[in-house]
Amino acid sequence: MKFCWCTIKVRNMEESVRFYQEIVGLNIANRFAAGPDKEICFMGDGETKVELVYETNNKPMNNIEGISMGFEVESVDKMIDNIKEKGFTVASGPVQPNPHTKFFFINDPNGWSIQFVENIK
Repeated sequence: MKFCWCTIKVRNMEESVRFYQEIVGLNIANRFAAGPDKEICFMGDGETKVELVYETNNKPMNNIEGISMGFEVESVDKMIDNIKEKGFTVASGPVQPNPHTKFFFINDPNGWSIQFVENIK
């Protein structure tokens, strides 16, 4: 069995696509209308994708505490500088629980927790 995607219901498709492209670095893999009031966008180049779903009647979603999506970066410090330049704030961290891992969290435009992790060699 393989993990295919993580689905996020979004309030604004354009804002969410821009976030996952410009901040996370994901490319659009597939984007399409799934009916008159629904749009889906799969993002990412790897085996596992992020699926963004916009529906005109979407109810606001609340971030479920304890769930986050993690993305590896070359440098936590450079990524923090990058997100601050783009107007985002660090929600928590950076944290270094051991000599080989350092990470921090931000929130996407929908309030979901996104973790950026640096694997230190």
